[in-house]
Amino acid sequence: MFEKVLVANRGEIAVRVIRACHDLGIKAVAVHSEADSTSLHCRIADEKVCIGEAASKSSYLDVPSILSAAEITKCDAIHPGYGFLSENATFADVCASVARTFIGPPASAIRLMGDKAAARSAMIRAGVPVVPGSEGAARDEAHALSIAREIGYPVLLKAVAGGGGRGMRVVESEGAFSTLYQTASGEALAAFSNGSLYVEKFLSETRHVEIQIFADAHGNVVHVGERDCSLQRRHQKLVEESPSPALSDATRDQMGAAAILAARSAGYVGAGTVEFLLDRTGKFFFIEMNTRIQVEHPVTEELYGVDLVQEQLKVASGERLSFTQDVTRTRRGHVMEFRVNAEDPDKDFMANPGTISSLVLPGGPGVRVDTHVYAGYSVPPFYDSLIGKLIVRGATRELAFQRAERALSEFEVEGIKTTIPFHRRLLRHPDFKAGKVHTKWVERTMAELAAPAAVGARA
Repeated sequence: MFEKVLVANRGEIAVRVIRACHDLGIKAVAVHSEADSTSLHCRIADEKVCIGEAASKSSYLDVPSILSAAEITKCDAIHPGYGFLSENATFADVCASVARTFIGPPASAIRLMGDKAAARSAMIRAGVPVVPGSEGAARDEAHALSIAREIGYPVLLKAVAGGGGRGMRVVESEGAFSTLYQTASGEALAAFSNGSLYVEKFLSETRHVEIQIFADAHGNVVHVGERDCSLQRRHQKLVEESPSPALSDATRDQMGAAAILAARSAGYVGAGTVEFLLDRTGKFFFIEMNTRIQVEHPVTEELYGVDLVQEQLKVASGERLSFTQDVTRTRRGHVMEFRVNAEDPDKDFMANPGTISSLVLPGGPGVRVDTHVYAGYSVPPFYDSLIGKLIVRGATRELAFQRAERALSEFEVEGIKTTIPFHRRLLRHPDFKAGKVHTKWVERTMAELAAPAAVGARA
């Protein structure tokens, strides 16, 4: 096992990784930008190193600074968390070149699954169901247009190197194709330095369901159930839950088997997530694989009683998986996660950085909060607006809803706007309670989810 791990991230995931290290008797080193010097991850780490200015490119994306921090603190491994360098194959290669273990999958797997067109082609070869469309990247606009004509409108243009909805456009008819192709390609080029697109049939009112997989270097690959991530806004997840209210046991087993196929075909080692779209008929289709730990990993941890971050550390050090496929028999009720962002949901979710003057976290049975903030902490304006995650578990979905209502009513953040009031309104909506949602449901239902008009009305 490692003696000291450098955590190349910030915020709640850095806190989460540091705690996992300490639980295993491993020392942890925090890196931070100048703007993050007072963040909780710096306070609980064994050592901390400032790696640059506030801008991500000058700190959390600065590979030489991160590697220098690992060298001067004598770390033997680097955990990238999620975001930033977590899915950067070159960074994984560089870590290996300086004898630092990258706590993640092999660089080859990151490269394969990071290229959406190559990943799609690999899944077709492996027998994993994919959405009808181009096998790889379209050669140019004319080629993309011919594919759209073949599969029929509406179609979805997606950036080969994309993520987070950037470089993605829905094309309803041929008349709009050229303009939207050029817009999507230009956006992808600006965001990812790669303007290549591929074409898929656009499926409406689908659910987004992902499978957590784990593999070790000894050939063992298992899945640890699913997470339903259908409650999204502009391709950004808001709430996750498991088990999915939309899956039958048979479909759940088939999706898990397909995820294992995907992981094996990529030569995968470590934690990963295989993401699928589920249509209204119950058919599912591969869309991508995230080659890192997910924001929503606590859903799986609480549902199955496993520690996925500790497992990352163990597998990266060469150990075998500590569980088998029988882990899915240990399912404990129903779990939901609510992302608490420093945003004003009643002003189009505008970011709302600032100082937290007062903070009261919920607790009690079946309640977990992952966060890096505290009373007096100033949320910086330079990074993702996530300030915490509320995870609740109940014996049934109904009891999980009740626990979520109680926990959200206890959760108080003063000084900044957050998404807590939005989540409380969301919980009361009959469609959500009935499990009748899809990836566009939030955007279509925003008028019903708005704050009460009455002055002083409680959300």
